[in-house]
Amino acid sequence: MRRVVVAVPGSLDTPTGGYGYDKRIVAELRTLGWQVDVIDLGAGFPKPDRGMREAAMAKLLAVPEGCPIVIDGLAYGVMEAEATLLSSRNPLIALVHHPLAFETGIDAERAAALQDSERAALVHARAVIVTGNTSLDILTQDYGVPRVRITVIPPGIDAVSLPPRGRRAGESVNLLSVGSIVPRKGHEVLVAALDDLKTLPWRLTIAGDTTRDLAALARLTAMIEVAGLQGRIVVTGAVGDARLAELYGQADALVLASLFEGYGMVFAEAIAHGLPVVATDVGAARAVIPPDAGILVSPGDRRGLSDALHRVIADDAERERMAVAARQAAVHLPQWREAGAAFARVLEACR
Repeated sequence: MRRVVVAVPGSLDTPTGGYGYDKRIVAELRTLGWQVDVIDLGAGFPKPDRGMREAAMAKLLAVPEGCPIVIDGLAYGVMEAEATLLSSRNPLIALVHHPLAFETGIDAERAAALQDSERAALVHARAVIVTGNTSLDILTQDYGVPRVRITVIPPGIDAVSLPPRGRRAGESVNLLSVGSIVPRKGHEVLVAALDDLKTLPWRLTIAGDTTRDLAALARLTAMIEVAGLQGRIVVTGAVGDARLAELYGQADALVLASLFEGYGMVFAEAIAHGLPVVATDVGAARAVIPPDAGILVSPGDRRGLSDALHRVIADDAERERMAVAARQAAVHLPQWREAGAAFARVLEACR
C-alpha cells in the first residue's frame, strides 16, 4: 500500500481553514487507497520551545526511511535544522497555506527571522504545495523557490449549493464572517465599517477561534463595546463543521475583511452556499467570487467596505441577484476529490 505521513502542529481537528484543508486532504488520500499516518508535532508552532522541537523531531525520525512526509507550513517554516537532517532520509513535502512572515501583527524583526527560516527550510523540500496563486507568487519571487517544485492545489468544496434564507419584512440582514480572531483577518476594520451603518437593519456573527491571539480578541471586544454594538455582533469562538454549516444556512451574506490570505477557503464555501460576498481583494477572492456575486474592496479600506455593505444590506433585490449568481457559480468550483487526486500525483512523483 502507498504510504505517506502528514505532520501537523496540533490536532488535525483544530477548526481553522488550514487544518480543515489538511484534514480533507488526508480523507481524500485514504479514499484513494493511501495509508496516511497523521503525526501531531505539538501545538506550540511556529514558536516551539526546545523540548517541543526535540519531541517533534523524534516523531519524524521514527518514520520509516523513504516514506514521504508532508509537513504543514505552520511548523515547516521554522524547522530548518530538522529539514536539513530529514531530507537525507525521507522525501519532504512542504504544505504552505501562506508564508509565516506575512502574518499580520508581527514586528519587522520577527517577520524577517521567519522569512529567513522558511526560505532555508524550503531548500530541503522535494516538493512544495500551496493552496493558491498568492503564495505561489511569494515563494517564487521572495523566497527563491523554483517554480518547477511548486504545485498549486486549491481547496475543494462539497456539493452543497443552498438557497439563501428568506428574509421577512422587518428582519435584520444576517451577516457572517468566518476566521480566527487574529489581526490578519481584519475584524477591527469590519466593525469600524459597520459602525457607520447603525441605521440599517443588520446583525453580524463572527465565527472563529478566539484563543490564538488574546490581545487581538481584547481589542475587538473593546471596539464592539465602545461602538455600542454588543447587541448586534456575536463572536462565537471556534465552531465545528455542523454548526458552521448551520451558520451558512442562516446567513444572508458573507463578509471577510482580511488584510492577507494565501487562498481564503471561506470565499469558495460562501459561493457553495449561495451567498453574496463582500470581501477584500486578497488571496483567491478575484478568482473564486464572480463579479456579479460579490463586491471586492481594498484591504484596510473602511470606507469602501462600509459602502459595499450598505449596498448589500439596504437593497434586497441587489442581494438576491448576487445570491442567484453565487448559486450559478457554485457548480463550477473545484471539488475536494480533485484536490485529493492532485495531491496524490505530487506524492507519487516524490516516492
